[in-house]
Amino acid sequence: MSHYTQDRRLVVPALGSLYASLDTVAFAVLRVVTGIALIAHGWGKITNPFGAAGMVESLGFYPGALFSPLLAGAEFFGGILLVLGLLTRPAAFVTLFVLLVTVYAHWIAWGEGYSGAEHSILWSAVLFLFAVRGGGRWSVDARIGREI
Repeated sequence: MSHYTQDRRLVVPALGSLYASLDTVAFAVLRVVTGIALIAHGWGKITNPFGAAGMVESLGFYPGALFSPLLAGAEFFGGILLVLGLLTRPAAFVTLFVLLVTVYAHWIAWGEGYSGAEHSILWSAVLFLFAVRGGGRWSVDARIGREI
């Protein structure tokens, strides 16, 4: 029995089986889309790994020449790992940390408030989900039968 019919009563009970059948697909789609977004966002940093050095130093991360490539790698390679569902939890935790720093940067350091940090907040919430739940049924982690 699916958690859709176990945990709550649906107004239209027949939808429980539909929701249950789409649950795994929806989770995998969200993981893959999140990974692709991170890859796309990290690509510019990977091709210019020291380009964000000044920005990371303005947030107090010294030396920028060290933290800029780490930022690039976290976004780009973390995105690849999320797409695959491989080492999903560690990849999500690392990229979650990066995004929480961007929330701080936009909201506090640069004074943009919620509107400046909105995207980072949303992606942080999604990454928190994967950090807690892992890659899901359709992931390399599940296929090999091991997760961190």
